[in-house]
Amino acid sequence: MSELKQILEALIFVSETPLRRDKIIDVLPEYKKEEIEAALVQLKDEYDAGGHSFTLYEVAEGFQFRTRPEYRDWIARLKKSAPARLSREAMETLAIIAYKQPILRSEIERIRGVDVSGVLKSLLEKKLIRIVGRNKELAGKPLIYGTTQRFLEVFDLRDLSSLPSLKEIKALTPDTVEGKERTPDLFDQS
Repeated sequence: MSELKQILEALIFVSETPLRRDKIIDVLPEYKKEEIEAALVQLKDEYDAGGHSFTLYEVAEGFQFRTRPEYRDWIARLKKSAPARLSREAMETLAIIAYKQPILRSEIERIRGVDVSGVLKSLLEKKLIRIVGRNKELAGKPLIYGTTQRFLEVFDLRDLSSLPSLKEIKALTPDTVEGKERTPDLFDQS
């Protein structure tokens, strides 16, 4: 088991994106799936208990080494860059896509009530969304949008089922913001 854990460590360390279970299994045919799973659990437990500044994190349907949040400020000093921020419009559009995907631009615009072409372009450039196809039954064969693996990585989600439920989001959202009534709930519309 010790050798398998070291192999897994090396593979996860050199992987540029979260290393998926199916990829690990493909790369290590000499090990049983159960052995790999057990080794991953042991590695995670060891990193969690070991007092390291980083841990083995399960994100975007794979495994990746990530620094612990309490070291964020020091890392920011090293990198000397502010984290990229998304505008409110981009966050609203991204949330609609995440919860309603696959979705057409016209559906997003109906929910938001504004043109979203610029926001979609920005989200595509940031690789948070992707074009998943075209609706061949509608005139003009409009594009269909969905989220990406990068979206899962950025928002620390294991998979789409890790998204908070709409009930949880509503519980966190105040009815008024700065004395103004909250905008209509983006997700209530079908």
